[in-house]
Amino acid sequence: MSPIIIKGIQLLLSLSLLVVLHELGHFIPAKLFKTRVEKFYLFFDVKFSLFKKKIGGTEYGIGWLPLGGYVKISGMIDESMDTEQMKLPPQPWEFRSKPAWQRLIIMLGGVFVNLVLGFMIYMMIHFVWGKETLTTEAVPNGMAVSKLAESIGFENGDKILEVDGQSLDVVLDINRFLFMRSVKEVLVQHPNGVKETIKVPEDFGTQMFENGDLKPFNVLRPPSIEVQPNTPAEAAGLLKGDVIISTNGVAINSFSFLVNHLREQKYDTLSLEIKRDGEGLITKSVLPREDGTIGIQFFNNSIEFTHVDLDLSESIAAGFSYGYWTLYDYAAQFKYVFTKKGASQVGGFAAIGNLFPETWNWRGFWSSTALISIILAFMNILPIPALDGGHVMFLLYEIISGRKPNDRFMEYAQMFGFFLLLAVLILANGNDIYRAIFG
Repeated sequence: MSPIIIKGIQLLLSLSLLVVLHELGHFIPAKLFKTRVEKFYLFFDVKFSLFKKKIGGTEYGIGWLPLGGYVKISGMIDESMDTEQMKLPPQPWEFRSKPAWQRLIIMLGGVFVNLVLGFMIYMMIHFVWGKETLTTEAVPNGMAVSKLAESIGFENGDKILEVDGQSLDVVLDINRFLFMRSVKEVLVQHPNGVKETIKVPEDFGTQMFENGDLKPFNVLRPPSIEVQPNTPAEAAGLLKGDVIISTNGVAINSFSFLVNHLREQKYDTLSLEIKRDGEGLITKSVLPREDGTIGIQFFNNSIEFTHVDLDLSESIAAGFSYGYWTLYDYAAQFKYVFTKKGASQVGGFAAIGNLFPETWNWRGFWSSTALISIILAFMNILPIPALDGGHVMFLLYEIISGRKPNDRFMEYAQMFGFFLLLAVLILANGNDIYRAIFG
C-alpha cells in the first residue's frame, strides 16, 4: 500500500478520534447542566450528511466535509450561525439561560479533554514502549556544531554535560532546548578535556530561526568510510567500515573534517592511520588524485540509542513531563507564525499527515495523535471568535463585568472569527500545495 494512503488513513483515524472526544468534552457538561444539545457531528454536514440518527432529542451524525466536527447547543451563537432561535424568549434548557460559570465549563470541556488525552497517551506510550536515551557517554566523539553554534563558543567535538544545570536523556534535544526554551547556559567539555560554561544569548532561538539553522548540533560520528571502485582508496586496500584516525599525523574527528583537510592540503602521499574491526590500528599509504581526493564517502552507521523500560509510576511521571514540555515548546514556537518566514512554513492537512509514519506503526500513530491532541487544545483556547477560546474570552468578560455582550456583537464576532480561520486554512493548505509543486 502506498505510504501516502497509509498516512492518510492514520490521519483520518486520528482526527476522527480527537474530534469525537473533543466534542464529548462539550456534550457531557452540557447534558449535566441540563442544556439541550441539538446535534453531535463528526465532520461537517454542509447541505447533507453521510449518516444521521436522532436519539433522545439529539441528532448524531457523520458529515462529508472532514474539517472537524461540532455540537449544536440550543440558545448559543456558534459556527452554525443559527440566529433565529435567539429572537425567541430564552428557554430554561438553552445555553444562554445557564449561569456564566456553567457556560464556561461547557466551553472549556473540549480543550480539557484534548489536553488530558494528550497527556494520557504519552503516559501510555512510555508504559508500553518505554523510552530511548542517547546520553553524552553514548557519543564518545561529542557533537558536530554549526557555524552559528561556534559563534557563541561551542566547538566541534564538544560533549554536552548539562543544560541549565540538568543532564539530557537525549543529547540531540539540545537543539530543541536552544530553539524554544530560553536556555541560559550550557556546560560542555571541549575536545582538549577543558570544561566550560557557555552563556547563551537571549535571542539565540531567534537567530536559529532566521538563519534556518534549527539543528546546530549533530552527533559527531567516527569518520567511517565507504570505498568507491577504481579509486586510490581501493588501490591502497581501504575497506568499507574503516575508521580513519589520522592523516599524516593530523587527528581526524569527523568525515567532513577529513574531506576538507584533504582538499586543502593536497598531499602528494597520504599515510592513513586506520581502525579496522578485527585488526585494530593499521597504517595505509595512499596516492591522492590531483584535487586531493582519494575516492571515499561517509559510511552512515546508525546512532545507537539505549532502550529503557519504565514501570507504571515512572511512565506517569515521564508521560506528564513529556506532555508538559510538548505543550510548552509548541506555545513557545507559536510566536514565529507571525513573521513572514514563519507564515510561509505553516502547514495544512498534508503537513499534519506527514507527522505519521509511512508504514503502520502503533507507537508512531499514538505519538502523533498525542501531539495533535495537544496542538488542538492549544489552538482551540486561543482568544479568537469561532474558537472555544473566543467564547471563553467573552464569558470571562461577562463574569468580570457582570454584562453580557449583545447578540448582534456576538454574531459579528463569530463571522470575523470564521473568516479569519478560513484565511488561515487557505494559507496553510496553500503552503502545502506550493511545497509539493516547487519543493
